[in-house]
Amino acid sequence: MLAPAEGGLLDLLESSQRPCVLLKVPRKQGKLTLLCDAKTDGSFLVHHFLSFYLKANCKVCFVALIQSFSHYNIVGQKLGVSLTTARERGQLVFLEGLKSSVDVFFRSQEEPHPLQFLREANTGNLQPLFEFVREALKPGDNAEAAWRCPVLLVDDLSVLLSLGVGAVAVLDFIHYCRATVCCELKGNIVTLVHDSGDAEDEENDVLLNGLSHQSHLILRAEGLATGFCRDVHGQLRILWRRPSQLTAQRDRSLTYQYKIQDKSVSFFAKGMSPAVL
Repeated sequence: MLAPAEGGLLDLLESSQRPCVLLKVPRKQGKLTLLCDAKTDGSFLVHHFLSFYLKANCKVCFVALIQSFSHYNIVGQKLGVSLTTARERGQLVFLEGLKSSVDVFFRSQEEPHPLQFLREANTGNLQPLFEFVREALKPGDNAEAAWRCPVLLVDDLSVLLSLGVGAVAVLDFIHYCRATVCCELKGNIVTLVHDSGDAEDEENDVLLNGLSHQSHLILRAEGLATGFCRDVHGQLRILWRRPSQLTAQRDRSLTYQYKIQDKSVSFFAKGMSPAVL
């Protein structure tokens, strides 16, 4: 059956007869959600989480390494949120990687920059980026009291590998972010990673496997094995990972197909697309 057009992903997760482990704010906090795409574009998942957390009045730090601010703002307006307004009121802290990657080369060495590793011989040093995240989400004065749980959103971590950062350094960065955002601040982390499907890409495999073991919820968007289809754009695998101490319980997974529309995404069971019924 079709999920409702508005908030389709949220309704899909809640309809699984299990409380939504991440999207209910503030019922479950301190969670890491991994978004993964293989042979398709999974950016619609990033846009969903970004718009959801802004609507939920959360404080969001968005490390955007793949697109410009205007791109996310245009998509956000279709989903009912204004990133410009959120940034002006202090709810959204936005790091525009495309622009910042150029700015870093025109700053003096003494000036700190989140992407400092781009001009250093040691490209594995992501401490300035972590310091940026910690500073963006740390509790402030009374003006910050209105925001709900802090959220770190990264789109996407695979870009760091392309820039020469090793998978171990990226995993260390996420480890420190989890310690700060999830454990200390009781917030959530959502990050996207590409699955290249290349068996020789060991760094990507190390990153993907490492994050999978740390995640509480994994959403994997995949292209159709049969190729392009006008009415079905791909399938979404949802995996809820159980806490390690609950060894008697197994991880639970479900698979749905989806169609991306202009202002929403429709989800349905395999073979249940309206086009084939």
